[in-house]
Amino acid sequence: MSDIVVIGAGQAGASLVARLRNLGHTGAISLIGEEPVLPYQRPPLSKKYLLGEMELERLYLRPRSFYEENGIALLTSYTAVSIDRSGKQVVVDDRQISYDQLAICTGSIPRHLPQAIGGGLAGVHVVRTLADVDAMAPGFTQGRRVLIVGGGYIGLEAAAVAALGGMHVTLVEMSGRILQRVACPETSEYFRKLHQGHGVDIREQCGLQHLTGDDKTRVTGAVLTDGTELPADMVIVGIGVTPATELAAQAGLEIQNGIKTDARGRTSDPSIWAAGDCASFPYRGERIRLESVGNAIDQAEIVAEDMLGAGTDYVAKPWFWSDQYDCKLQIAGLNAGYTHVVTRRVGEAVSFWYYAGDKLLAVDAMNDPRAYMIGKRLIETGKSPDPSEVADAGADLKPLLRA
Repeated sequence: MSDIVVIGAGQAGASLVARLRNLGHTGAISLIGEEPVLPYQRPPLSKKYLLGEMELERLYLRPRSFYEENGIALLTSYTAVSIDRSGKQVVVDDRQISYDQLAICTGSIPRHLPQAIGGGLAGVHVVRTLADVDAMAPGFTQGRRVLIVGGGYIGLEAAAVAALGGMHVTLVEMSGRILQRVACPETSEYFRKLHQGHGVDIREQCGLQHLTGDDKTRVTGAVLTDGTELPADMVIVGIGVTPATELAAQAGLEIQNGIKTDARGRTSDPSIWAAGDCASFPYRGERIRLESVGNAIDQAEIVAEDMLGAGTDYVAKPWFWSDQYDCKLQIAGLNAGYTHVVTRRVGEAVSFWYYAGDKLLAVDAMNDPRAYMIGKRLIETGKSPDPSEVADAGADLKPLLRA
């Protein structure tokens, strides 16, 4: 019987402690979270919750009674200050908590605009935590002018919510196109047209030079890199995230695009594990880090099993999603290294299939759950259908699974 401490009360941390108890672990379990609320879902924050379509209680992953009934010490509003590896203790604000095994599930941190260009002005927001969304919610009113900085999925989702709320939305993206880092030109074009159809002013190859402010305290506008001056009542920043590795690095753990772990989630200290957005792990001969709910849950549950001696490698099955307006994007696989894209259109549904030579790598499916599910299974089983079969809108995809 060992005492287990988990730092980080997000999706990964909450999944890990629940799995430990489900597997019959009888030792002490402590879950440490900086936020003053129960562990909650993040995806609905910037959508249904922000729009007032979901109450706070529905965000919670589990009720408080779950932690009490399962003997999980849930420490909210506590910050893990340091890790004493030799003494096997976590310093948490005014106390020290001993562990036999420790799991770090600290997630990721959104990038902020530099103070020098106005990042500290009131009315400038990032979208990550409940507090972030609560802070911006009063400004989400019809007719207001919002500037979105960054054309990735976070920025596009924020733009969609703002446009649905009747706001005047401008989105700027420094790269040549929106979603350039994560998707093919075809997917970029699809979402560009979708947003423009809802009145969003998308400006690509155009960045933010600096923000302007009323008495230098509240944002009032922006100057773009092309010299354009725009009025703005609110700015939402979606320029990516970085893994939260500071605590692990201070403790001397190996860092490599996140907290470096082996295939079972163990770090360079055999008593310390990591899971979720903050962890990098081996995948098909490479080292990757996945920022997704699916990975946070699946990896955390495998780590829980391995903390109890299962000896199971984590085999990632990457999948992601994004909801924008009435479009549900579902992504299976990882598209890194693709050489060409095959388009499949069936009525209003469309999917883009990424190939590296003859090998299927990933699928972006817009309002096409069938293409997503079949593509996902093909990728996971290592099957790569002939592109001509995929492109044939009249062909049934299901037989491809048996090929």
